[in-house]
Amino acid sequence: MCRWIAYTGKPVYLDTLVTKPDHSLVVQSRHSQMNFTNSGELLSINGDGFGIGWFDEREEPGLFKDDLPAWHNTNLDSLCHHIKAQTFLAHIRASTTGDIQRANCHPFRYKNWIFQHNGHISHFNKIRRELQMKISPELFPLLQGTTDSETFFYLAITYGLPDNPKAAMQKMVREVLQVLNDVDKDGVLNLSCAFSDGNKLYTLRYSYNEAPMTQFVSTDTNCMQEFANSKPQIPAGSTIIVSEPLDNISDKWTKIPNNSFTTVFQNEVKTERFLDD
Repeated sequence: MCRWIAYTGKPVYLDTLVTKPDHSLVVQSRHSQMNFTNSGELLSINGDGFGIGWFDEREEPGLFKDDLPAWHNTNLDSLCHHIKAQTFLAHIRASTTGDIQRANCHPFRYKNWIFQHNGHISHFNKIRRELQMKISPELFPLLQGTTDSETFFYLAITYGLPDNPKAAMQKMVREVLQVLNDVDKDGVLNLSCAFSDGNKLYTLRYSYNEAPMTQFVSTDTNCMQEFANSKPQIPAGSTIIVSEPLDNISDKWTKIPNNSFTTVFQNEVKTERFLDD
C-alpha cells in the first residue's frame, strides 16, 4: 500500500504539492488518512522509500528516488523547491512485495515513460516467474527490482503501452488475472496506477476481489483553499490526481470510479470504463 500524486498543467515547483501543503505527500508518509487495508486497518505510515519523476523541456523524464523515508531526506526538500515541471509523478512506498531498496521505489522509468502504482496482488511469489516470462526478451534485462509494480509496467510496455495505453493495460490486467486465477480463483488484484509520457497523463483504478484503492481528481485552482494567502494554489488549466486529497475540502475533489481509465490532456479529463468483463 502506498500514496501518490500526479500533476499536469502549467509548470509549477514540485514543492507546491510534494512538501508545502498541510497534507502534502511528505506529510502523508507519516500521517496518511485514507490508506486502509481490506480489513479496515489504517496504514498511516508510508516509510519504505519515495520517488519523483518529472518532465521539463527534455524528452526523457528526470528521476530521483531513495529507500529512505520521505520525511527523512533533506535532498528531497531542496530538489522540490528548485525543480519546476509541467508534468510530474511522486510516490511514497509502504512495501507489500519486494525488499526495501532503491530499485523497488517508484516511479519506474522506460525511455520517455514513468509509471507508479498503489495496490497489490496476492500470491506474487508463486506467479512472479510466469508473469515475467511474458515480458519481451529485450525488456526483461531492464528489470531491476522485485516488485509486482515493475513487473506490471514492463508487461504493459510489452503489450504496446507507448502506442495504445488503455489497450496495453487491458491486456496486461487480463493476462495477470488469468495467471492469478490458475493459482487461486479467490485471489486479489488491486491497481491504482498513474503513468505519463510527458504529453498525456493516464491513471487506472481497478480492483478484483477487493475494495479498490482510493483515487481523486481536481482541476480547481482552489483545491487547496485552506492554503490561500501564503500557501500554494495550482495554476488555472492544471490537473491533479491523488491517492488522497492534499487537504480536507472534499467538494473540490472528485472521486474517480472503480474500473476506470482516465486520460488527461490539455486539462481535459476523460474517464471511461476500463474492462467490460
